[in-house]
Amino acid sequence: MAMKIIEAAPARRVLRWQSTMTRPRGWVCHSCRSNVAVASRRFLSTPPSATDKPYYVTTPIFYVNAAPHIGHMYTTVLADVFKRWQTLLGNRAFLCTGTDEHGMKVQQAASLAEMAPKQFCDENAERFKELAHLARVDYDRFIRTTDPDHVEAVEHFWFLLRDKGLIYETKHEGWYSVSDECFYPESQLVKHQEAFTGAVYMASAETKSKVEWVEEKNYCFRMTELKDRLLKFYEKNPEWIEPAYRMNEVVHWVKNHLEDLSISRPVQRLSWGIRVPGDPSQTIYVWVDALINYLTAAGFPDWAPGESHKGGWPVDLHIVGKDILRFHCVYWPALLMALDLPLPKKVLVHSHWTLNKRKMSKSLGNVVNPIYAINRWGVDTTRFYLLSEGGIADDADYNNNTLVIKYKKFLQWGLGNLLGRLTRPKAWKLRDIIVNSFNEKAASRPQLSNTLHRAVADFEHALAEFAPTVAGRMEKHNPVGAIRKVLETGTQLNEFLSQTQPWALVKSPDPTQKAAAERVLFLVAEGLRISGILLQPFLPDKAAQLLDILGVAPDKRSFAHTVLRCDPDYGVPMSDPGRSRQDGLFPPLIEDSVIEFGGNIKARKKATSTDAIVQTEE
Repeated sequence: MAMKIIEAAPARRVLRWQSTMTRPRGWVCHSCRSNVAVASRRFLSTPPSATDKPYYVTTPIFYVNAAPHIGHMYTTVLADVFKRWQTLLGNRAFLCTGTDEHGMKVQQAASLAEMAPKQFCDENAERFKELAHLARVDYDRFIRTTDPDHVEAVEHFWFLLRDKGLIYETKHEGWYSVSDECFYPESQLVKHQEAFTGAVYMASAETKSKVEWVEEKNYCFRMTELKDRLLKFYEKNPEWIEPAYRMNEVVHWVKNHLEDLSISRPVQRLSWGIRVPGDPSQTIYVWVDALINYLTAAGFPDWAPGESHKGGWPVDLHIVGKDILRFHCVYWPALLMALDLPLPKKVLVHSHWTLNKRKMSKSLGNVVNPIYAINRWGVDTTRFYLLSEGGIADDADYNNNTLVIKYKKFLQWGLGNLLGRLTRPKAWKLRDIIVNSFNEKAASRPQLSNTLHRAVADFEHALAEFAPTVAGRMEKHNPVGAIRKVLETGTQLNEFLSQTQPWALVKSPDPTQKAAAERVLFLVAEGLRISGILLQPFLPDKAAQLLDILGVAPDKRSFAHTVLRCDPDYGVPMSDPGRSRQDGLFPPLIEDSVIEFGGNIKARKKATSTDAIVQTEE
């Protein structure tokens, strides 16, 4: 197969891969070196020998027919977390995101805007790119389906399907949804009544999108020939889709609704897209075009024999919304199977964000604008809320009031308060505590009281399990559980400080009491240091600031350094910890919103659950 790809490729390209962060080679104390090695090996997602294959994670590419909304940000930030997590582990990683720019919806949106389709796509693609930058998404390729290398990949993929006899010409008729860009069998249709106008029309039972009867000549992909292979694959790989219950939906659909797939549209109806090779009267179906982007970014079709993995193929993790489950878990594996290409290793399907428990919709005027949210709350606060409250299995409801409550509890009064309690007091110096703790010999340690000894021992055990627990949740593709573990640990560290009261112990003339205070403060410092390291994939800016305040060197911020007593050199701040909560790591949020009339500030009001986040039509 690889030789055939090379022989048929119309052009050669040189793969360029950006080097991602490798594991720091900083000094590690001898006593914990073996623990670091074990921790690092335990959570490598790729075998140590497969150093030439990056961990490949993708978002779906997003339609440019409308501005980005909060769901786009959520999907992209999820992918960013998994990419950054792999980097934290010391693995090379590659993140691809981008825009889907062909198809009927884009053609119609460009026409309504009275713009040429390419100009329309250029302007709207920049919006998605801007969002990725504002959201601190560390992508390696922002792909557009109008990119020349992608057009080449799609044409080549078509050629290979046709060469294998898997494409045939036919007169196709059926119920077509412009909104969903697909045909629906009659068994999946319902009569739907529009809530506002009362109009009744045929619609998809799943999406409620309007369908129309279409009769046209086009090309079809013999997808039904792959039915048995698909079902066998699902049976052998029951955890291929997460959450697992989504697999039941896919299997049911393949068993009961699978048909040959119409993969072209007459140019008279759809002119904006990639033409069928050899037949300019037909345009390639937008979803076939779109799915191939994952191959394009991995260097297809210019793979040398046995080296497709160097570009990242197969994908390690596809992240998609539940509304495109069928396209990624039926159409996509069928297309790849048809060419005997390796299938993606995992598909993570997340649920949607709602507003006031209602599905977001432009027609309802309740679409949350992520750029508004970032501008109001800050990027890491917005990321924190989406990642800690976002729905994988179930829909999540966006609410500013909930965001503020969670921010105060876990960030302002949690990690932020804890960092201030550790770094601001004049009764001790953090650097002295770190030095004393590493210089202190176990045999010469003063004996703690039984109560304090148990508390210290219990918390030391909890911190030893902290990083492995977070890593275990990430291995199970549970980022919500992972970040919640970090936040819960911050709460527990604050409680530990309040219970042990080191500020009282450190003032005692009794050296035993002072030693007890330093034992407590050292454990709190270690808990914060490990928390900061683990937070880097989730809150990259605030995590970096936290580690700077603790004085943790940049080359000691990898997962390998989440082991207790692993870094004897921190404690001298590289960033000002501030003097109060107002200028601390997580300062109070501004909860009042300003109402402006004609550019003049007239009044203030208490922020509501949707203030300054709802996107209006332009």
